[in-house]
Amino acid sequence: MIDAAIVGLGRWGRALVRSVHGKSERIRFVREVDIACGSVLQDALDDASVQAVVLATPHSVHRAQAIAAAQAGKHVFCEKPLALRAADARAMIGACERAGVVLAVGHNRRFWPAMRALKGMLAEGRLGRLLHIEGHNSNENSNQVTGGWRTLEEESPGGGLTGAGLHVLDAFIGLCGPVQRVHAQLNRYKEDLPPLDALVAMYRFASGLSGTLATVRATPFYWRVHVFGSSGSAEVLGETELVLRMSGRPAERIAFAPEDSVKAELEAFADAVERLAPYPIPAGEMLATVSAFEATVRSLRASRRASSRTPRIRRTPGSQPSPRRGRTRTRPTDP
Repeated sequence: MIDAAIVGLGRWGRALVRSVHGKSERIRFVREVDIACGSVLQDALDDASVQAVVLATPHSVHRAQAIAAAQAGKHVFCEKPLALRAADARAMIGACERAGVVLAVGHNRRFWPAMRALKGMLAEGRLGRLLHIEGHNSNENSNQVTGGWRTLEEESPGGGLTGAGLHVLDAFIGLCGPVQRVHAQLNRYKEDLPPLDALVAMYRFASGLSGTLATVRATPFYWRVHVFGSSGSAEVLGETELVLRMSGRPAERIAFAPEDSVKAELEAFADAVERLAPYPIPAGEMLATVSAFEATVRSLRASRRASSRTPRIRRTPGSQPSPRRGRTRTRPTDP
């Protein structure tokens, strides 16, 4: 049993506690750090009974908190996004490696039964040569946010990208590897609270695959990850449903029993702390996801600047369109 401290008791921090309280024999929370009520992280780091910290705090402080925990000899589970910039993620990974502690990130969609089945299919090569991936994640969570740090652009850039789209982007990394290039755009329909916007991004992966991602704030929950190969395609629709389409066969709809993915990720963290199994998201993939996220935000900002500077031009017949703008390359992802 791993004794952990929860740092941050907002909506998601409380959800993490509920997922294992009285339910898990692998991890439990023995200390709470509610910064909003005056608690401080250092108290948990000084507590010899605390083996690990679980960070559910503003994104911009993840780096400092994770490094402080590592230096105190505490294992670290950090809610997504691990960091907002690749340089910060790299520093967190390095600090934990030097201290010999586990660093885990909370991408609970990776633990959904249908997503695990999809990853297994790709590992077996059932779809043939992979050609393209599409993903969409939208929800109405933003309608519940009336203020606080999650509404700030510096904490949650890219409209719905940070809160919802990042789950799909991480799924892309886990299935297809690192991103090489991205072109993204964000349409804002309502800027005050609750926000209303839609993001779409096109990716080229280092492996040569293409991909498209979309996320909308706010609309009823929707999840889709669809991988296309030369022999067939596999489409995940939500947590427990997968549609398999193979050449020459009727579509097959596969249902899986639901599981508590939040409990599963925390117990996987406990297994890694006790060296029973490595955490399913390796450091290289953590860094690749943050690198792709940062590149997407850069592309959005470049597109916005180009749009504000460029007057509308009426093209004459036979004229050539101007070069694309807002296309951004990712930086190397080796930790």
